[in-house]
Amino acid sequence: MGRALRVGGGLLLLLLLLGLLRYPAQALQAARDSLALCLQVVVPSLFPFFVLSSLLVELGLARAAGRVLRPVMGPLFHTGGAGAAALALGLIGGYPVGARTAAELYRRGLCSRAETERLLGFCNNSGPAFFLGVIGATMGSRAGLLLYGVHVLAALLTGLLLRGRQPASPLRSSGVRRWETAHLSPAAAFTGAVTGALQSVLSVSAFVLFFGVAVRLLTVSGILPALAAGLAALSVPDALAEPLLAGLLEMTNGIAGLTAGPLPGRAAAAAFLMGWSGLSVHCQALALLRDTGLSFRRGVAGKAIHGLLSAGLTGLIFRFLPAPAMACLAPVSLSAGSPRPVFLSLAPALTACALFFLFSRGGKKRWKNTGRYDKMNQ
Repeated sequence: MGRALRVGGGLLLLLLLLGLLRYPAQALQAARDSLALCLQVVVPSLFPFFVLSSLLVELGLARAAGRVLRPVMGPLFHTGGAGAAALALGLIGGYPVGARTAAELYRRGLCSRAETERLLGFCNNSGPAFFLGVIGATMGSRAGLLLYGVHVLAALLTGLLLRGRQPASPLRSSGVRRWETAHLSPAAAFTGAVTGALQSVLSVSAFVLFFGVAVRLLTVSGILPALAAGLAALSVPDALAEPLLAGLLEMTNGIAGLTAGPLPGRAAAAAFLMGWSGLSVHCQALALLRDTGLSFRRGVAGKAIHGLLSAGLTGLIFRFLPAPAMACLAPVSLSAGSPRPVFLSLAPALTACALFFLFSRGGKKRWKNTGRYDKMNQ
């Protein structure tokens, strides 16, 4: 299997090299477009959250939150309470803030190796700004809100599926030296957070640039359309085949291509791509984990599960959605939204929160009965 991957990767790199020689003008334009995307979207949206995630860990705020949220995160996801910081920031800040926060928690000894790898499966998610900005531009802001609610619910369900049978003991298997954040001054924490965030956002931008060029070369060379034709032969609609393949590599290009066809099909495809996140985002997460020794296998498996759950939940919603509510999801500006479709769009997130606290209430009691709860609180 490993040899096949190396051979396939080598062939792909050779094709990209030939594409650069054959289509230099298109590659240059793709690089310009990707660079503009980084300057206009990636850097402004990610940099503040990267700084915030570092400060939360450096100043001990994640540790304090962990003590409060441990009775919830433990029974539900078999992680320490500090993992809630990675989950929350991942759902608010977008890719790859959740993965970076989880890595910071591991570096500071607030999560064990097993807990961190478990977190990587469901805490590295998209934020609401992307759903409203990118999906809202192609399908409408109400559909963007609806899909974000589905995204949150699917992330929580993925965490439940990946939690495993036994909870990991905190701070036992971490191979990274534990830092005493109480001895770190706010000034030192802030300067370190800003410089570290800059390095991280440059790394993320590099992957966005590379995969933007790769997708453009695969498209103009005819390789991606040929693969899409083969996928269409498997009963996948023509309007969805090529965006799905492009989104497997780079999510933004795939989402932007979902402009034709019925709304339910486009919404399910977008939900899958947002859950899967694309090979570009996976590489961004790997770059942020490179000095930790953590495995990202559970992260890749979690994103595949997240994508399938998101597509399935979206299909169910549109299957049972009344015709008046379906009409309300027509593309409109955010300011023109009415209360009913907004409530409908938030329903999956509200349901997820209700299930979250419902299970935590009963799960906490069962957790105490096993004797592990006291061990986790020592």
